[in-house]
Amino acid sequence: MTFTTPSAIAAPRMTTPLTFAMALATGVAVANIYYNQPMLKIMAHELPGAAGIISPITQLGYAAGLFLLVPLGDIVERKRLIVAQFAVLALALLALAFASTTATVLIASVFVGFTATVAQQIIPFAAHLASPERRGATVGTLMSGLLGGVLLSRTVAGYVGGGLGWREMYMIAAPVAVIAAIGMWAVLPSAAPASQLRYPALLASIRTLWRELPQLRRAAVTQALLFAGFSAFWTVLPFRLAEPQFGMGAGTAGLFGIVGAVGVIAAPFAGKISDRRGPAIVVKLGAIISLLSWVLFAASPTITALVIGVITLDFGMQSAMVSNQSIVYSLRLKPVLG
Repeated sequence: MTFTTPSAIAAPRMTTPLTFAMALATGVAVANIYYNQPMLKIMAHELPGAAGIISPITQLGYAAGLFLLVPLGDIVERKRLIVAQFAVLALALLALAFASTTATVLIASVFVGFTATVAQQIIPFAAHLASPERRGATVGTLMSGLLGGVLLSRTVAGYVGGGLGWREMYMIAAPVAVIAAIGMWAVLPSAAPASQLRYPALLASIRTLWRELPQLRRAAVTQALLFAGFSAFWTVLPFRLAEPQFGMGAGTAGLFGIVGAVGVIAAPFAGKISDRRGPAIVVKLGAIISLLSWVLFAASPTITALVIGVITLDFGMQSAMVSNQSIVYSLRLKPVLG
């Protein structure tokens, strides 16, 4: 098995409007797995005992989608796949909005996470379409869209959930996913699949990549650990803010998304340092910064410490994520025997 260069997959056809459209769609897609986090306290009133696992269940669905759906982008025409995933995501969001039992809420949450991986279909497609001299800038723009979706989704959900209800948030998200599907159908070019492998062989190739590429293993494990801490913080934040010490609701938890969005500046900043000094040093710095935020959380249980900690946690996690993705994308140009 070999990696092929992006130019071998599709001729460069990226334009600035297309880049921003794909960045917006990426943010819209990934936002769906984070809407629940600032609303968990609200959901707990209707789903006692289950609200605490809704966010992890959604993330597990997303992880399953990364393994089972994202590889399809190599063997299925990616434009059709992106549109189809957005359409199914809309159905999953509607199922979640109208779920009548705890079990159906959890199942629908899994499918929301599973299909929200359409974001990870869009990013490599943009890399394939971009010319070599613009590939880094293009991926950086889409990563900004993704990071914006991760953080601002909490602000939107905090206000919608607090003002209307958690189900209404998903009722709004479903037509947004439909609009994204229509938009991607309208603007994306068609491109032939990159591989002729059958799906079972494609999944089996993941093991080969894992075995043959130590850089991939290191990047995956490092980012998984950083993201676990990041997700844990945002999952418990609404419950923490609701304690008598703070007495704050979902709207305030959502505001922390805007605070954390300051960390979006880490994407281009980290990319520039990666280009000059190599991505490994940025990953290390990102991990150290993330660790320092947890030290701050433990040392000073105040709103000020939470605000500063959110900024540093998001900055560190995002710096590491952009740099780890840079490492992974660079491996596409190297042959791997399998």
